[in-house]
Amino acid sequence: MTGPAISPAAGAMLLALATLWGGSFFFAEIALEEVPPLTVALHRVFWAVPLLFVVIRLRGIALPRSPRIWGGYLVMGALNNAIPFSLIFWGQTRIDSGLTAILNGTTAVFGAVLAGLLLTDEPLTPRKIGGALLGLAGVAAIMGPGALTGLDPTQLAQLAVLGGAMSYALASVWARLALHGTRPEMNALGMLTCSTALMVPVVLLADGVPSVALSPHVWAALLSLSGLSTGLAYLLYFAILVRAGAANLMLVTLMIPPFAVTLGAAVLGERLSPGAILGFGLIALGLVTTDGRLLAWMRGRMSV
Repeated sequence: MTGPAISPAAGAMLLALATLWGGSFFFAEIALEEVPPLTVALHRVFWAVPLLFVVIRLRGIALPRSPRIWGGYLVMGALNNAIPFSLIFWGQTRIDSGLTAILNGTTAVFGAVLAGLLLTDEPLTPRKIGGALLGLAGVAAIMGPGALTGLDPTQLAQLAVLGGAMSYALASVWARLALHGTRPEMNALGMLTCSTALMVPVVLLADGVPSVALSPHVWAALLSLSGLSTGLAYLLYFAILVRAGAANLMLVTLMIPPFAVTLGAAVLGERLSPGAILGFGLIALGLVTTDGRLLAWMRGRMSV
């Protein structure tokens, strides 16, 4: 996988996106003090819709009328929002935000493998397989040998986060298959609109009508999670995609955990275990291996 050089502007945007998405785990941790996981997921998508709708109108982008496109948005909303948000937030009720972000970092590694299996223009290479194996080794280091003999609630939570990461990976493949040729800003609005429609009946059945009697800091966390880590983050995401390409955009996956871990440690008092630190190193190495550019640069330097 190769990509264009990253300009200073694109680099700054990547850093901002990593901060916003790294902060999402922190905001969710605060919101979960008073709000059930499924309702947190609904808040995250619901409040981002009007923000993106205003952006779409200001840019003069027409809403699509094709049922095929909206069907694509519905699947995308399930794979990229409703399912992973619900699984990850449930996982965060049992594990720390920093560890959640590290496990979520497997998305890009496993996404490359799924793309190789399901897309004809992205063949499955030994490098991608090696990256996936390193990612699995990182997961094994985090979960520990106890996962081989039985699953406790913490390990089930870790598996839930991994399920969310796999859903994200499937969403990236689906976007390539079903949403090519449409405006990226509209893809974000359509996806979040459909995920909101999916989450409303689920939340009403599981949690009842969401309460508005929440602490001010919880409301602040929910609105930040939606407005900053979702609405603004997706606008940055698509701007980076245009400026720097998909290969460079994947690097944000490597940048998110340090922000989440730092926030969790500084504000929430979280601490990573040695196994989690080792796991992050292996997952990061898996991402670097999957991306391939650093390895190619090192080979070029050695041959000079």
